[in-house]
Amino acid sequence: MSTLLVLNGPNLNLLGLREPGVYGAATLADVEALCRETAAALGHAAQCLQSNHEGALIDALHAASQRFGAGELLGVVMNPGAYTHTSVALHDAIKAVAPMPLIEVHISNVHAREAFRHHSYISPAAAGIVIGFGIDGYALAIRGLAAQAASKTTP
Repeated sequence: MSTLLVLNGPNLNLLGLREPGVYGAATLADVEALCRETAAALGHAAQCLQSNHEGALIDALHAASQRFGAGELLGVVMNPGAYTHTSVALHDAIKAVAPMPLIEVHISNVHAREAFRHHSYISPAAAGIVIGFGIDGYALAIRGLAAQAASKTTP
């Protein structure tokens, strides 16, 4: 069994309370349960971390890279929240930990929202992107990450 890391950025701890018309009624605990259930169904474990602090997310990526290098981690599923549109530092951290794959996920369709949300600093460094499927996007991202990892180990 391998593990995957699910990282959630700023304000995602307020899921279920924050703009339910945009993000739905599911809480972060619901998202984490979905991620653990999806990973388990694929024979993996999911470790979940949320932080409102950019440096904590970067530190988590650095630590994940060491685990990936040791063969203990499949990769990362990350919803960077608003850091998507502002953080060159997260972009650089993701590039620095390559070839560890990272799937970017967003609950809402950011391209149907305010113009400033249309640009992602994360997308050019990500192995894949899932946008606009609600919290089910996390399950899609986990399935994609697992499939990608399996294809690299299959002769």
